[in-house]
Amino acid sequence: MHIRGDHAELVVGGRLDVRSAADARAVLHSAVDDGVGDLVLDLSELDSWDATGLGVIMGAHRRAGRCGRRLVLRDVPPQMQRLLVATRLHRILAIEGGIGLESLPRV
Repeated sequence: MHIRGDHAELVVGGRLDVRSAADARAVLHSAVDDGVGDLVLDLSELDSWDATGLGVIMGAHRRAGRCGRRLVLRDVPPQMQRLLVATRLHRILAIEGGIGLESLPRV
């Protein structure tokens, strides 16, 4: 897993899973704490995430809210969009451009 960027926009790549969760959490919390306004997570380079990785995203979302910020997901890969829909988290998380529910296969 790799994360690059600053306190306004981060690009997340590789696998966001139980092995990378602690490092990802530290980077995301630091970015939330050090910035203002929206924090954009560009997920275009993300290969996969598991429940732990999704938990890291939700934790960053909650932390951003407590800091008066908003976490925005950008370029969410289709397989991860399906997981967000299946868990109904697409209703909670801000997703740039939304999710085209009609184009996703049923889960």
